[in-house]
Amino acid sequence: MPDVLILLGSDSDAPIMQGAVDILRELQASCEMTVASAHRSPERVMRLVSEAPGRGGKVFIVGAGAAAHLAGVVAAYTTRPVIGVPIDSSALKGLDALLSTVQMPPGVPVATVSIGSPGATNAGVLAAQILALADTALAARLVQYKKKLAEKVEAAAARLNQPS
Repeated sequence: MPDVLILLGSDSDAPIMQGAVDILRELQASCEMTVASAHRSPERVMRLVSEAPGRGGKVFIVGAGAAAHLAGVVAAYTTRPVIGVPIDSSALKGLDALLSTVQMPPGVPVATVSIGSPGATNAGVLAAQILALADTALAARLVQYKKKLAEKVEAAAARLNQPS
């Protein structure tokens, strides 16, 4: 099993959650993505979460929309870090998912990132940062990733400041 298990409440969330997969692959951190619904397949969720540590899973990234209970259910069944990504799949444009993901009772934390695709990318980076605590090579790749982000800003500033 890969280091990061990415769970989706629905396969329709896959295009949004692909950002987490993409950044983890860029950073050479292993991940796997699958569908498991807190409401429609709770036994599957429980099985995946309980099997993950024995198979090498270290961090969970969980994307869900609407009621978005999936990240909380995952957090209830594990002591591993859980990162929640609210998906903007309802008439409330993800606000419902954000509130459902971030409002956890004491003792059952879910690190919650922003709604949608930017959140999925940040979830991937956060998962890599967690893994990098015990992986110096990954930590070095993260330093390079952050350096590239800074270089993009410098390049954009230089383009903007070009004389007309």
